[in-house]
Amino acid sequence: MRVLYARIGRPHCPKCGEPIKAETPERISELLLANKLGKLVTIKAALAHEKKGEFVALLKGYFNNGYRRYVIDGTVYKFKELSELDNLGLQKNLRHNIEVIIDAITIGPDEQIRLQEAIEQAFKLSGGSVVIEDEQRLIFSKERSCLKCSYAVEEIEPRLFSFNSPIGACKTCHGLGFVSYEYIRQDQENDWDKVEKYLGASRVCQTCKGQRLNEKALAVTIGGKSIIELANMSIKQGQEFLQNLELESMEKEVAHDLLQELINRYSFLKNVGLEYLTLNRTARTLSGGEGQRIRLATQIGSSLSGVLYILDEPSIGLHQRDNDRLINTLKTLRDQGNTVVVVEHDTDTMLNADYIIDMGPGAGVHGGNIVACGTAQELSQNPKSLTGAYLSGTKNISLPNKLRKPKIFMHLENARANNLKNINVDFPLGVLCGVSGVSGSGKSSLIFQELVPALKERLERRYDAGNLRYELSNVDTLENLVVIDQSPIGRTPRSNAATYLGIFDDVRALFANLPESKIRGYQVGQFSFNVKTGRCAECAGEGTITVQMHFLPDVVVTCKQCKGKRYNKQTLDIMYRQKTIADVLQMTTFEAAEFFAHHAPLKKRLDLMCQVGLDYLTLGQPATTLSGGEAQRLKLVKELAKRGSNTIYILDEPTTGLHVNDIAKLLTVFNKLVDKGNSIIVIEHNLDVLKTVDYLIDLGPEGGQDGGLVIAAGTPEQVSQINDSHTGKYLKQFFKV
Repeated sequence: MRVLYARIGRPHCPKCGEPIKAETPERISELLLANKLGKLVTIKAALAHEKKGEFVALLKGYFNNGYRRYVIDGTVYKFKELSELDNLGLQKNLRHNIEVIIDAITIGPDEQIRLQEAIEQAFKLSGGSVVIEDEQRLIFSKERSCLKCSYAVEEIEPRLFSFNSPIGACKTCHGLGFVSYEYIRQDQENDWDKVEKYLGASRVCQTCKGQRLNEKALAVTIGGKSIIELANMSIKQGQEFLQNLELESMEKEVAHDLLQELINRYSFLKNVGLEYLTLNRTARTLSGGEGQRIRLATQIGSSLSGVLYILDEPSIGLHQRDNDRLINTLKTLRDQGNTVVVVEHDTDTMLNADYIIDMGPGAGVHGGNIVACGTAQELSQNPKSLTGAYLSGTKNISLPNKLRKPKIFMHLENARANNLKNINVDFPLGVLCGVSGVSGSGKSSLIFQELVPALKERLERRYDAGNLRYELSNVDTLENLVVIDQSPIGRTPRSNAATYLGIFDDVRALFANLPESKIRGYQVGQFSFNVKTGRCAECAGEGTITVQMHFLPDVVVTCKQCKGKRYNKQTLDIMYRQKTIADVLQMTTFEAAEFFAHHAPLKKRLDLMCQVGLDYLTLGQPATTLSGGEAQRLKLVKELAKRGSNTIYILDEPTTGLHVNDIAKLLTVFNKLVDKGNSIIVIEHNLDVLKTVDYLIDLGPEGGQDGGLVIAAGTPEQVSQINDSHTGKYLKQFFKV
């Protein structure tokens, strides 16, 4: 795109907005012949423009060279004698405009050579410009410059359109688009969360208005759009803009291949379901699934063959409509002569696969074996394959016998974050509610930028309803809000599932209360790998030692002293039922649930972990190694362990990374929560979830600027009858009469 703008971009003066174009005498004469045939025009050269001085010596020099006629400050002069110039009386402290008249010509084919010569003479006298005047005043330049504003444009190159280059970047914000306030860190504030939060407190650069490029780059347009304006269009809009560009014949010839390449790349992004994104979207705001699909689109564009592609759950975050496109894209890669290996739970992906390798039979210590392999048909007939049972329909997530009816509807008005079209939405309470829609339709904007802030405001100011920012009503029955997203539960390896859920507190207390511990005088801290008394001194409780390699990646090795167990010998001497504290951390949730069967507080939380499909996790697995879906389910367990009702739970795609069998377990947990008197709103694409919710709100009709509307609302069956709903089309299969 930068090359395209460098080749056919049309520069304008940033000050006055007038087009800037380098012209030749031949082209100027052709333009005059085409537009001013038969008209008398005057050809002039500008000697001074808004300059101070008397200019007597300058004018005498031109007079001696044969030039007699001038326009000085708007008045025409014809000098016959040199002495007349002495009486001109120009004041040197005032600004003057002086032009020498080269010729006056009636435009016609017979005068074209004379016209070109006059223009060339004007270029020579003025240093590169010519003024042509009849009833209209035209200024042409052989250089890229605006004579009106004394602004020149050097040769345009691709670097001018890069905010990572000093040539193109805004000089004020250095291409960032914002200016950060000065940050002074207090000694006691060694907290990166606070630092990141502070760094987010910045203001839009007032020079470039957040566009990141300097004024020269922003003043170059194609089809009336700057490169930033084009980059701010959605993929769909950008492709349509380039396809409908009206160019001159020479521009078409120069830009043909470039335009075709750009349009093709836009197509690749559309084919993987990203037509709602803008090219200017910052990478840190992209989800993992969006980033993966962008890389996938890049590979399709490369047209390589003989490559092995490995993808990890590319369907994450995709609506079923967009998932179909993704599957076709993967087939295109295969058909180009490549091998595509996809780690996936999505049923449609498996049904379209040429070959499936099914791992199991369970998860964690219960897995690690190849249960079955072959086509989808062969897996369906294999009694050992749990996946095959779901593919064949032998096992499935059935529709509920009866749907709950909402107790009341929360009413949210004027939702307009991002692409939302100032909509009013009713959210049911006392039921399991799904929020669906194609990728980019506005689901996250509606829930996390409108509903959640509105709920927090209402619950925090329950008894003070004055000056509320959000318009939300019918929330009096709610007591608590719990938002369960996919953000990490901890940022260091010292945080794990056991510490997050408080399980490890009970385990440490159990070990500290053992007779041997009391004899030795051990406290609870003895069994923490964060406390000096009990942890291994060699690795400081890490279990590993990081060796810095300077110019190579760091090497992480198991601690030789504790052999990865994290504790010192004295702590590991204490055993409960023949297990050390390190052994407990190595247990899976399933094993720990059996081991601590007689400890009710521990047993409850461990059973909940098993119920949400986390029975394979070890208690000591570092938080940094957990997926977003696993982190979300751990947060759900933490909330489930609390007793209470009248709470609204909001979840963002909780089925991420889940097998169909685990989704069935998760739905059981959801239904238990609702039956206790709570409400659940879940953003989801998975059809097994959407078909079983009590109420469904579907956004669309498309993504990006073509989304942001409520297309359908009601029971899943009611939504399946709405023709404009992409979700409804896929739900129809479950409600056939």
